[in-house]
Amino acid sequence: MLKTKSHINFDNSYSRLPGQFYTRQNPVPVSAPSLIRINRALAEKLDIDPIWLESEEGISTVTGNKIPIGGDPIATVYAGHQFGGWSPQLGDGRAILLGEVLDKQNQRYDFQLKGSGPTPYSRGGDGRAALGPILREYIVSEAMAAFRIPTTRILAAAATGDHVYRQNILPGAILVRIAKSHIRIGTFEFFSSRNDQESLRLLADHVIQRHYPEAAEHENPVLAMLDAVIENQAHLIASWQQIGFIHGVMNTDNILLSGETIDYGPCAFMDEYHPETVFSSIDRNGRYAYGNQPTIGRWNLIQLAQVLIPLLDKDPKKARELAQESINKYMDLLIKSYQNSMTLKLGICNAMPDDIKLIKDLLDIMAEDKMDYTLTFRYLSDLAGDDAKNGVGDLVTLSEKFSFWLGRWKKRLVLDTQTPIQRQAGMYAQNPVFIPRNHLIEEAIQAAENGNLNLFHQLVDILTNPFEYKVELKKYALAPRPEQVVKETFCGT
Repeated sequence: MLKTKSHINFDNSYSRLPGQFYTRQNPVPVSAPSLIRINRALAEKLDIDPIWLESEEGISTVTGNKIPIGGDPIATVYAGHQFGGWSPQLGDGRAILLGEVLDKQNQRYDFQLKGSGPTPYSRGGDGRAALGPILREYIVSEAMAAFRIPTTRILAAAATGDHVYRQNILPGAILVRIAKSHIRIGTFEFFSSRNDQESLRLLADHVIQRHYPEAAEHENPVLAMLDAVIENQAHLIASWQQIGFIHGVMNTDNILLSGETIDYGPCAFMDEYHPETVFSSIDRNGRYAYGNQPTIGRWNLIQLAQVLIPLLDKDPKKARELAQESINKYMDLLIKSYQNSMTLKLGICNAMPDDIKLIKDLLDIMAEDKMDYTLTFRYLSDLAGDDAKNGVGDLVTLSEKFSFWLGRWKKRLVLDTQTPIQRQAGMYAQNPVFIPRNHLIEEAIQAAENGNLNLFHQLVDILTNPFEYKVELKKYALAPRPEQVVKETFCGT
């Protein structure tokens, strides 16, 4: 495999760990790489020249045809609980961690190729990715970043010139995923299941140094790390709930220790609000339904706490007590984070006890009347101030119950300390008008599979500024018509 001149500031810490953490593996070259899109703002943050990324050399790098100097490609190993069932060995079955990049602030990020060919962990798969899932991940992850929700991001996406075989023959693609790291709860589970205490300790030390350096000063660094991970997950899942996002596959191998959202396969944003909403085609029993995400988050963190018990204290009983105390903090953290964000969505800055009922009653009405989640909160934002230019009132269907609730809400706002101008500005910044609606994503994917990427680029561009409504972009704010509703989403394998 040819090496190119270095245009990326690599400093690879994970590949300096012992060999049991990964397999050294080069990406498999593709036949005819061509660029779909690069994320120029992200490239500049990572101190990578966007012009170079668009060059023949850059395209060869992001598609795995050339390895840049400083790159040290590996496929990492991990295990996981998938839909509650134990899978003792998973790993990067279609991804290669090319290396770690230091950005302009000396922050460390993984530079991972997804769709880069088979690895020892592919379990019979082809290791490739189809165009549709690559575009979906690009669209949704960039929207999440615009919503200020911690997420992995896409630096570049490219077509491979090859076909992949799923239910149909599909065009192939590849992407570069950027993450603070790809270390998962399932990474810890892998070594715990083998009773490999030395590797568990090495992994914990690595996570502390990389993500939670303040924990190293704690009298019990691993416990401090666990507390920090729990707090990050509580805030992350609360942010999903307030935006109406359904992850769809909250397996422990998809939960990052860094606190970022990862795996945008069978995910979706709700149109009509209902807590039992499920989109994932593989979630037959609704385990990962929207309303279950907070409790599933706790379940996943319990798995992490259990494997860390040997590192928490030499006394197993004391270690279990410490782990339980940490887990007990999770739900209170999540509820507090969620309630805070929901009161802000309603334009309330000085919370009162009755606000919880106000929120619950609104959600109950929305579920009963099948109201659109995003547009309802955006409509409230229009009503919150003295000016509602370019409002979404003509996009929202109101009910008698909702009109009565509006009266209660307006009386509550009188008790708040903000001016109408301040309130509306805050609500507009909290309540997006544009989300990656499934029917728009599917429309963009179908066009792309037929050779037209214009809808994909338009959707990505609009979602980089999801809080500012323009009437000429009304199509992207509308809820789907009945015939446009997407009821199932799929993973990319």
